[in-house]
Amino acid sequence: MKKTKSRGAGFTIHPLDEGAWPAFARLVEANGGIWGGCWCISFHLDPLGGKGQCKPYRETKERLVREGRAQAAMVFEGETAVGWCQFGPPHELRNIKHRKQYELEQGGLPDWRITCFFVGKGYRKRGVANLALAGALDEIARLGGGVVEAYPEDVEGRKTSSSFLHGGTLAMFEREGFARVRRLGMHHWVVTRTVPKRRTE
Repeated sequence: MKKTKSRGAGFTIHPLDEGAWPAFARLVEANGGIWGGCWCISFHLDPLGGKGQCKPYRETKERLVREGRAQAAMVFEGETAVGWCQFGPPHELRNIKHRKQYELEQGGLPDWRITCFFVGKGYRKRGVANLALAGALDEIARLGGGVVEAYPEDVEGRKTSSSFLHGGTLAMFEREGFARVRRLGMHHWVVTRTVPKRRTE
């Protein structure tokens, strides 16, 4: 697997694809399947479907990756995957937190959603999530750009566990130029940014 996008501190970025799948799987397995065995599949679920629609999760996630329907910017240290930022168009990532409230106030759908971050044990609070977000935005630019929407949590003045901030923090998105649109629930926000298409040389 050829990695791209050196980001300093020994980390590199690579998109989640067939070549990166074994490293992705090792990271998930090393962390107990993440969040109760989710395998980063919950945002792919049909909100109106049954809970077991994507089981077994590992096999479903692998199939979606091989079909090009599960995208993420993965952060590597050497050959080891240490974290990722999941992104994709709304038709790939249909199930979001506070979905009913979101749909009541929805204007139009964005071109892209950023829904999930994960950082493996031993690599948290080292800037991995920030690198993954920047990598996801780079990949979105390569894929044509457009309006990007995310649903981070505002942790200002609150004690929170970084292991549960799967949507990222409001501050990290604002550092990347995202603007607040509206609240979701008590502490989450819809934020957006337009990413220009990357020029090819």
